[in-house]
Amino acid sequence: MLKRTVEDRFGYVKLRGELSGVKRAASGHLYCGLKDEKSVIDGVMWRGTAQRLNFLPEDGIEVVVAGKITTYPGRSKYQIVIERMEIAGEGALLALLEKTRRRLEAEGLFAPERKRALPFLPSVIGVVTSPTGSVIRDILHRLADRFPSHVLVWPVLVQGQGSADQVAAALRGFSAMDANGPIPRPDLLIVARGGGSIEDLWGFNEEVVVRAIAESSIPVISAVGHETDTTLADFAADKRAPTPTAAAEMAVPVLRDLSATIAEFGLRQRKCAMRPVELGRERLEARVARLPRPEMLAQQAAQRLDELGERLRRGLADRAAQAREQLQADKARLTASMLRYRLDQARQRLQTTRLVPALVQRPLAERKERLEATWRLAQQLHPERPLQRGYAMVLDEQGRPVTDSAAAKKEAALTLKFRDGKLDVVPAAGRAPRRPAQPRPASSPGGQGGEQPKLL
Repeated sequence: MLKRTVEDRFGYVKLRGELSGVKRAASGHLYCGLKDEKSVIDGVMWRGTAQRLNFLPEDGIEVVVAGKITTYPGRSKYQIVIERMEIAGEGALLALLEKTRRRLEAEGLFAPERKRALPFLPSVIGVVTSPTGSVIRDILHRLADRFPSHVLVWPVLVQGQGSADQVAAALRGFSAMDANGPIPRPDLLIVARGGGSIEDLWGFNEEVVVRAIAESSIPVISAVGHETDTTLADFAADKRAPTPTAAAEMAVPVLRDLSATIAEFGLRQRKCAMRPVELGRERLEARVARLPRPEMLAQQAAQRLDELGERLRRGLADRAAQAREQLQADKARLTASMLRYRLDQARQRLQTTRLVPALVQRPLAERKERLEATWRLAQQLHPERPLQRGYAMVLDEQGRPVTDSAAAKKEAALTLKFRDGKLDVVPAAGRAPRRPAQPRPASSPGGQGGEQPKLL
């Protein structure tokens, strides 16, 4: 009677709303919820109709559906059997979520440089979640398996009205705890909740929760929903975990693995400490084995000493015999008659030698002419030669020549060198040059009058 009453009263209707909890059964039927700001109605689309859809239904898509209102006695609920579905636009909740995400991202709450590294081995872990759900049991069980830790649970609502304010208050409460207080302050926070629809997880998309996570002075792991669920809390947290169990794995290392690693490091340390000693012992034994015996060293040195002594004795005897023979030969050549003979020959060669003056004077004259030509060329190329003709040389403070006006303007003082002396001048920067005076007639070097050329 209820079924007939509902179907007769409403019949074929047309609805517009946002899809939620979309799932496709193994039979091919499509089940979903259609909701607006205040209400929600379950919907079902049979396999034949669902196969004709030209798009893939997903949560958050706003659609317009047409079908018949009926009841489902198995759950005492009413529902709509959808016969036609069309996209009406982007879902209201997802649109609001995207708008909030962009605004908070523009404020820099999701910036990568704000992310902090998680402590390697936290002594106290704070968990913000419901104390009665399966999430806290999964976290505690995983922590007990990996590394038993001190856990503080701040009980909050994770769904419904007021859940966002409670989660934000818990995060701020953990951050405000005194490190030396009676209750130990956590080194790491885990914000956790089980999976659900976007409406169930909406509390973790609230701005108050996102700002509380971003302002937390303690590193935060976000473990909200399943691996496919994403909330704004995940963007603000220092680390995102796909599930609450994965958050516990991120929080602490495995105790057995850590103990094995420490033991291995200790063994490696002992090996490293003993390795130089063993290498030193091996090298010392190898070098000792290669060292010759002391008596062998002395025997070789004694044998060489005897050999050198014998060679020295024979060398001295031979050298004395050679000197004796040479002295006897020189004695025969140094007789008085031989010396007088050599003296007479030298006197005759001196008398026969005639020195012609031309042989000495001609080279001297040639060298004198070359020297005079070089001197004349040096006089002509001397840098101060133009000063004799009325020119002046511009010098800087170090006495170096200045050859262009740009370099002269950069100098604080200049010196003008004339043929009879020097004159210190200062460049006039930005002053109009004075009209040059009329040149006076001067006699040229050849005796003819002419105008003196000017450098400045």
